Amino acid sequence: MARYTGARCRLCRREGMKLFLKGDRCYTDKCAFERRSYPPGQHGPQQVRVKLSDYGVRLREKQKVKRIYGISEKQMRMYYEKATNMPGQAGHNLLQFLERRLDNVVYRLGFAVSRNQARQYINHGFFKVNGKNVDIPSYLVKPGDVIELKEKYRNNPQIIESLETVIRRGVPSWLELDTEGFKGVVKGLPTRDEITMPIQESYIIEFYAR
Repeated sequence: MARYTGARCRLCRREGMKLFLKGDRCYTDKCAFERRSYPPGQHGPQQVRVKLSDYGVRLREKQKVKRIYGISEKQMRMYYEKATNMPGQAGHNLLQFLERRLDNVVYRLGFAVSRNQARQYINHGFFKVNGKNVDIPSYLVKPGDVIELKEKYRNNPQIIESLETVIRRGVPSWLELDTEGFKGVVKGLPTRDEITMPIQESYIIEFYAR
């Protein structure tokens, strides 16, 4: 599957907000968005953002969420179709699918400093779900699932450092982290209030429904 391999700070600048794609660097003065909050590319002296049309606003919201979670257009459309065919609010259903991805859960639990790093760990077989090896980042967890770091990777300095700094981000209340056991438990499905990123999910639904 095609993945974006360019500079991730450009994505934050393009969306006009921090997407926290580079872990701890985003919290420091080294963050490129702090120094250059205007869009990437060639600039005139004013560096003014263009006023977007209604279509443009909805397109940018969809692109922003794709970049936050690191997914492709094909995956995004698949989640949209599933979300709209389920009971309940389609926008909330869509965000639940994104939050339940294994790479997101590994990141939320603090085993990785970014979703991209979590995806790499999962691809290399670092984790088990309910005692079984899972190397698919898009695997959807469900309430009661136990995500455990394999014993041979528990001395990894990057993972240890990440777990020590997870306090800054915090672990969502729908997840429970056991740092001593290097595992986490999915206590339930995330509610809309627990998804704190500034996302207007209704714009995404409107974009695909047009």
